[in-house]
Amino acid sequence: MAATGSKQDLDVAVVGGGFAGLCLAIGLIKHNIPVTVYESAHHFGEIGAGVSLGSSAQRAMIGIDPRIAQGFENVATYNDWDSMKDVYFTFRFGEGQDAGKDFAHLRHEGRSGGVHRAHFLDELIKLVPEGVAKFGKRVVDVQQLADGKVNLSIHSKIGEYILGKDDPAAQAVFSGKYCHRGLIPMDKAIEAIGEERAVNSQFYLGHNSHMLSLPISKGKIFNVVAFSSCDTWDQEKWVVPSEVKDIHEDFKHFGEPVQTIINMMEHTDIWALFNHLPARTYVKGNVTIIGDAAHATTPHQGSGAGMAIEDSYVLSELMGRVQEPRDIQKAFEAYEETRKGRTLNLVETSRQAGMIWEMQDPGTAGDAKKIAANAAERWKWIWDEDLESEIKRGLAVMGKA
Repeated sequence: MAATGSKQDLDVAVVGGGFAGLCLAIGLIKHNIPVTVYESAHHFGEIGAGVSLGSSAQRAMIGIDPRIAQGFENVATYNDWDSMKDVYFTFRFGEGQDAGKDFAHLRHEGRSGGVHRAHFLDELIKLVPEGVAKFGKRVVDVQQLADGKVNLSIHSKIGEYILGKDDPAAQAVFSGKYCHRGLIPMDKAIEAIGEERAVNSQFYLGHNSHMLSLPISKGKIFNVVAFSSCDTWDQEKWVVPSEVKDIHEDFKHFGEPVQTIINMMEHTDIWALFNHLPARTYVKGNVTIIGDAAHATTPHQGSGAGMAIEDSYVLSELMGRVQEPRDIQKAFEAYEETRKGRTLNLVETSRQAGMIWEMQDPGTAGDAKKIAANAAERWKWIWDEDLESEIKRGLAVMGKA
């Protein structure tokens, strides 16, 4: 994001029209701040399928604009069984003689809802006024002028501009994990593996691989993500075609119902999972980065999208207090002060979680009781965050408290 001018003639450029970019734009518009969203594609779109958004992300939606939260509810899906309404995921053994047996229920009083990325994006698009978005635009150069204005010469180069092209954190790196994704009609899934496992969110854990499933699209779709490990990623592209036999090979040591689930997966691809190394800063002058541009993470704690929405809430509130040109950089620095530690922590703890779910972590070493105890604590700091306190702290950094 780049900004120039005073509150009266503030001109904000948001580069990228995903969850973070659109939520930020909606928040800025609420504060009567002119904004333009530059999107490299010829229309808004999200890759991937299901994503889970927890209580902190949902509070951020309300804070930005209650209509975002309503849009989320319009497309969100929760566990279907009443007894599972407050369960985030049920953890099950994926392999061995106990394959399929549950050993923990991770409960979340605030409830996490699963959405199809494209469906939630459609809800956000409805809230962006016509003319705000410019499509087919890619950043090729950034210039900061002496008067504080930023010239964008319109896959974003903003991170490289802030950190320097040779900074290790300027480019995402392979995490050692990849996944296969699948969308299966829910009625087919229920018939194959039973209602309990189909309509409620599940984790199946095993050595060097794990699988999760959750209902999306108001319970019409059974969303599956099957994760595995490898040392390097030699492909030029991050998403490459695969076949069901490739998934079976990765999960050949797993039992039921995982084998049945794999048999239902069609037209699947392999998605390499990349993340960022810790960035030393998120800000350079009147330019800042949020969401995946700042702290791309693996999905092993299901919170990357939620953190991006939190970023948008905090930053839009801080920008709402900008009164003169020098306030812009102060707002960006206050955003970094309040958000950098939390967001970089997610990248690291998500990496750790991927190792735990695949029995690669020395601390839990595949012990079900230790994994259950770890999982019970792993999400609390994410879900229970006080975003209002973050904003107050940011305003204090700006001298606006």
